[in-house]
Amino acid sequence: MNLKKWLVNKIIKGMIHIIMKVDDRDLVKVPQSGPLLMVANHVNFLDAPVIITHLHPRPTTGLVKKETWDKPFLAFLFNIWEGIPIDRDIADFSAFKAAMVALKEGKILAVAPEGTRSQTGVLNEGKPGIAMLALKAGVPIMPMAYYGHEDFPQRIKRLQRTAITIRVGEAFGLTIDKLPKDKAVLQAITDELMIEIARLLPEQYHGVYAGRLDEDHHYLVPLNGS
Repeated sequence: MNLKKWLVNKIIKGMIHIIMKVDDRDLVKVPQSGPLLMVANHVNFLDAPVIITHLHPRPTTGLVKKETWDKPFLAFLFNIWEGIPIDRDIADFSAFKAAMVALKEGKILAVAPEGTRSQTGVLNEGKPGIAMLALKAGVPIMPMAYYGHEDFPQRIKRLQRTAITIRVGEAFGLTIDKLPKDKAVLQAITDELMIEIARLLPEQYHGVYAGRLDEDHHYLVPLNGS
């Protein structure tokens, strides 16, 4: 085990539990081995530290905006966490290749299809890049959602602990047969993934996916056979 990573995760997790009440009971659903593409909503800066430290020692990485490395402390953390820098302004094929390598090594790859923080916890439209990644990777996909910590900045100013809930859904595979992987299909796959995230969230967070939770899936297939 990497001693530095173990120590950093222990310290960060301890700090998180001082300022937050974390309901992480659903994390028992996460497989303890094998590659996994975890798709989640993105609320604020707390998402990555919470999930990485609470999944430890399960090897977990993620796509992280390249600007994160402009800040020394964050660069230190995400180097230890083996974050994959991504340029969100271009089709970043180097980040894509690094993500494939991480999955081949049996890691969890955490990706936020929205591409940016919502700050409010309300879902924005997912971007089709996640569908390309999922199709190429061919690994199980598991939706995850966080909520309750969107008001963290206000609560910490009042010296109040913030409650965060982590919800985990069932694992899916993808089936696309011989359909062309055009932008419409990629967006449809992305929307199905986002709907699964929405199903894990209370109604007030559904955002652009409000009213769509009953839609049938055409591309996602539950791996448990249901």
